[in-house]
Amino acid sequence: MDLPFLGARKMVHHLRLEGIETNRKRIGRLMRLMGLEPIYPRPRTTRKSEENKVYPYLLKGLKVTSPNQVWCTDITYVPMPAGHMYLAAIMDWHSRFVIAWNLSNTLDGSFCLEMLDEALAKGKPGIFNTDQGVQFTCAAWTKKLEGNGIRVSMDGRGCYYDNIFIERLWRTVKYEEIYLKGHREVKELQGGLNAYFRYYNEQRYHQALNYRFPSEVYYGKPIKLRGAC
Repeated sequence: MDLPFLGARKMVHHLRLEGIETNRKRIGRLMRLMGLEPIYPRPRTTRKSEENKVYPYLLKGLKVTSPNQVWCTDITYVPMPAGHMYLAAIMDWHSRFVIAWNLSNTLDGSFCLEMLDEALAKGKPGIFNTDQGVQFTCAAWTKKLEGNGIRVSMDGRGCYYDNIFIERLWRTVKYEEIYLKGHREVKELQGGLNAYFRYYNEQRYHQALNYRFPSEVYYGKPIKLRGAC
């Protein structure tokens, strides 16, 4: 967990620098036995269904100037010492405020629907942007949005930049919480993310927001800090 990005080749070199002679074949075999694999960008979280309707991308050229004008969501892969989890979040595009999030050990769409229900209990956007993953093109997801008067927008296939703000969120969460802490149990990961997202929303300055907090921009008023960062 200290060097989660090293594959078998680089791990061999790293171990040799520490005086341990080995080879790539042995390290590869040991990594497989231990269930270890290096962290790198993965396409697994976006699985398209040819049967589901794909909606057009509505954000091109759109000026997003207020909270709840546009929400976005995505799923990312979270490595664990034994196995992995999937993390989903819903973010307000204008303020970068994380409205809801959820964890699952599978890509079954039910955990995304639970997250959506939690978010809609707090408010609703004019437009909701997602990728073309089956979790977001299924009728249960799109009908719930349309039933709430929300316009559905979807990224172009393979166009990660269409949802760039939540991609930046994943980078931030992983380098400031997941990789740094190396949570060993799901309950520990859940607690760590719960604390981190509170910090992210309420105490983490954003340069793009003129060094304000996401909650401050989302709710339109300054907040009182709970304590030292």
